[in-house]
Amino acid sequence: MNSTGTQTIRANTVLPARRRDIELHTADGLALVGELALPLERDPVATLVTLHPLPTHGGFMDSHVLKKASYRLPALADIAVLRFNTRGTTSPRGTSQGSFHEAHDERFDVAAAIEFARAAEDPALPNRWLLGWSFGTDLALMYGNDPSVAGAILPSPPLKFSGPEHLRGWAESGKPLVALVPELDDYLRPDEAVQRFGSIPQSRVVGVEGAKHLWVGESYVRRVLDEIVATVSPGAGPLPTTWDGEVG
Repeated sequence: MNSTGTQTIRANTVLPARRRDIELHTADGLALVGELALPLERDPVATLVTLHPLPTHGGFMDSHVLKKASYRLPALADIAVLRFNTRGTTSPRGTSQGSFHEAHDERFDVAAAIEFARAAEDPALPNRWLLGWSFGTDLALMYGNDPSVAGAILPSPPLKFSGPEHLRGWAESGKPLVALVPELDDYLRPDEAVQRFGSIPQSRVVGVEGAKHLWVGESYVRRVLDEIVATVSPGAGPLPTTWDGEVG
């Protein structure tokens, strides 16, 4: 149900945007389902190519932080949000072809998403950043260091599949990395993250007090979204907590 007037932005609030289903095509012949959310009346100032958590543990394009980014950031910050299901992953949008491949053939999925964003027209998708979450951070580190990508934002990086060679590659690129590390993360906590990302001089580790790996709670989601906006579109945040107009 839609409503109008000044509304508090809540966990299930959907702000206006141009939303369209997309299909990505990988170099190894698969079709991946996704969605692109664009500002309603303006061209985007930045673009997030999102990479979701581990599909074998419930991760998909609708994992809540990514979905809320797509619900809010086009309207609040003129940021385009591209979400998709990696190979073999299912969401209400549909099922991507193929099967989970332990972060190996997923390199084709990352490449297809980056290429879609790079080649987009009407509108163009500028200032392209990767937004990985958990498993998605490993995919970003392993396969996202592409000339057309400005940098990466990494909530809850476990550094499970990625290795020192991938961190070295980002260090050599000079591109910014922002790791958002929950104080109470199950896999990697702030002190260790500072050490692990220390090999990347241009990286920034942001420890988030009280947060856990899944970022449950509206205050933690807002913190992630504010950090995203501060990184890709400085001066556009902090994000408002109310919206004056129609909401879904």
